[in-house]
Formats: sequence, structure tokens, C-alpha cells
Amino acid sequence: MNLGLKNKIALILASSKGLGFACARKFYREGANVIINSRSKENLEQAKIKIEKLKNTDFNNQIIPIVADLSNERDIENLVQKSTELFGRIDILVHNTGGPPSGPIISITKKEWEDSINLNLISFIRISELVIPIMQKQKFGRIIALTSVSVKQPLNNMVLSNTTRLGLLGYAKTLANEYAKDNILINLVCPGPNLTDRMKELIEQMAKKSNRSREEIKSSWIDQIPLGRMGKPNEVANLVLFLASNKANYITGTAIQVDGGFTKSIL
Repeated sequence: MNLGLKNKIALILASSKGLGFACARKFYREGANVIINSRSKENLEQAKIKIEKLKNTDFNNQIIPIVADLSNERDIENLVQKSTELFGRIDILVHNTGGPPSGPIISITKKEWEDSINLNLISFIRISELVIPIMQKQKFGRIIALTSVSVKQPLNNMVLSNTTRLGLLGYAKTLANEYAKDNILINLVCPGPNLTDRMKELIEQMAKKSNRSREEIKSSWIDQIPLGRMGKPNEVANLVLFLASNKANYITGTAIQVDGGFTKSIL
């Protein structure tokens, strides 16, 4: 299937590892020019090498690493500025950030609340404000935010994710309504449990707090998934790629879960 992504400019946030990396790799393989981002220069360089191994000789596209801390407003401004200086436009933005700490409400500190709101919600607002005017001039844009199934079904001991990601959903749906006239389509992808480094950290934290083994914690997640397994980052990336493509030209303002049936809500 030709997704029409050849020579598109895709900015993929937090893309040196995990879901973001899987998305960057897929876009590059489809012929898009991809800007990858991380706070770590070392992680970015390693990611670039891994992605370039997939080089398709039919395409003359590039993979460009730019270091930026998404909790820092100046870094976000610099990231967008460098991207537009390099390519003159941004066609696709994939917003992705690290997950906030887990824990019940009573254990969450003021600092953790501030950090989570800043990283997971405010970063999306900041970069959207910078990217949307670029997309308006182009009369084309695709924004896909990677969130969590917590926007559809609150997760135990995940109050920061339940709260900040739901705020992102509300803002994204508002953007989708206001900028559809400019051919800017905005959607959310809501991953369920995926065995990424982030999930491994979460399992480790839960095991320590509950005095249970990592395998017991992992099984407790899998038991909630009708397909009987955790997801793979590539399976999330497949949906992101589709939503960014010309095959999804009539889809905006949606929040779609990729979770093996984990979410039990009706809507």
C-alpha cells in the first residue's frame, strides 16, 4: 500500500527509544525525511545508526537528530526552528513524551505534578502553537499525539497519566475542530501495555512497592488483555503511520486505542 509519505517532513518527539523510535523507523522506511529527538545526544546518535540501516535505495530521504528537552520551552522553540531551517516545512508532528511516575494520589509530590503537567501536557500546547502556523501556510498538516489508554479508562496508581493525558485529549480535540478548515488533521493514539523500557520500569516499581515478583506484575497486566499478550511498538507505529498518510484524509479529532482489547469502556 502506498501511504504517500515519500519526501514528507516528519518531526517525531522522544524518538530515540520505545514507541517514538518505532514510529521514526517506520516513517523513514516509507521515504519520509525524519527529525528524531531526545534529551540524550548519545541515545539519538545510536538511534540514527539503527534507523539508517533500513535505508531503501529507492528513496533519498534523511534522518536528522536534534537534542531537545521537551519540558524546556526554549528547547522546543529551537527544535522547531532547526527543523524548518533544514527542510522549510513540517508536514507531520508526532508528539510523544516519557510516562510520568506511578503511584496513588497520596504519594504524588507537588514537584511530580508540575513536572508531569509540563512534560505531558504543556509541551504539546507549546509545540502545537509553533507548528500549526507552519501547517496553515502549507494548507496541510498531520498531528498525532501518543497518549495512553488512560484517556479512556483510568489506570490504578497512575493518577498523573490519568490526569495530564486526559487534558491533552481535550486540547487536541479542540485543535482538531478549529483547524480542520486548514487541512490540519489531529488525532490521538492510545497505546495499551507495550513491553518497552518504560513498561519494564513500571513493572519494576510496582514489584518493589507490592513485594511481588516482576513476573507476577507482568502477568497481572497480561491477564487484563483479551489477546493474552502485551503489544509491540511496531503495532502502535502502524496506526500512527496510517493516520499521517493520505489514506486517513477524513479522520480527525479521534482517540484510537491499540491495546489488544485492554480498554473495557464502551466509547
